[in-house]
Amino acid sequence: MVLFSVSVVGAWQPLLRTLKLALENDGYTHILLILPLAVTFICVDWKQLQPILRPSVGLGFPILCLAGVIAVLTLSHTPWMTGDLRLTISMLALVTWWVGSFVLCFGTKVARAVLFPLCFLLWMVPIPFIALNRIVQCLQQGSASATRLLFTTAGVPVVQDGLSLTIPGLTVEVAQECSSIRSSLMLLVTAMVLAQILLRSPWGKSLVIALAVPLSVAKNGLRIFTIVMLGTRVDPGFLTGRLHHDGGVVFFSVTLVALFILLCVLRRAEDHSLPSPVMRTVGP
Repeated sequence: MVLFSVSVVGAWQPLLRTLKLALENDGYTHILLILPLAVTFICVDWKQLQPILRPSVGLGFPILCLAGVIAVLTLSHTPWMTGDLRLTISMLALVTWWVGSFVLCFGTKVARAVLFPLCFLLWMVPIPFIALNRIVQCLQQGSASATRLLFTTAGVPVVQDGLSLTIPGLTVEVAQECSSIRSSLMLLVTAMVLAQILLRSPWGKSLVIALAVPLSVAKNGLRIFTIVMLGTRVDPGFLTGRLHHDGGVVFFSVTLVALFILLCVLRRAEDHSLPSPVMRTVGP
């Protein structure tokens, strides 16, 4: 608790800036969920882990030193050290300090048992703007391609020119807002959490996480396709109405259903292929 308090006092400015960023920027909303989820994962198994609590100075102290080295980098005034990159490095140092403090106080056995929530904390590190913009561009391009595929499948003539899609009577451009960066990152975080809870095998968890991004791109394409088809076939008001501005939750829910079905299939496959877990007593 002392080490955690020291870190919060020493890094209160990066913490506040990260919180403000998460509240104001769609690309960082997921950060608000990370610490509560990580703490919950640890607390669920805490009673079972108490018998193996052993301080580990040998590994914990070097990790704390690494956190200090990372923090020193934020003092650099070189031209490439932009404000957002400085925040990223500061939060990386803070998360590293938290992991090192945990290992130092509770030991390596406990750290291995809760490796997922400890690594999950890295999601609290804000993605630098230059990397986030690149991700948004990739999502835009993927969404445009997915939408074009849906138009082609539906028999609607379509011509794609970069991020612009032209169908008879209408040209649509996949703007940054259409990339759905917030829901894409939320879906990726959700996939990691559900995979950790519901699946046992590493390959199954990896598959679910790997498919989260394609599912998000497909969801974006489906959203654009649906709005355009309703706007051109039913009522032009759909192009600027509530479904366009506030309908993201509907398509996000559809993607969650698809993700849950995938998880159920993989869980059933694991039940048939993996031996049943054997009850054992946790000891020192």
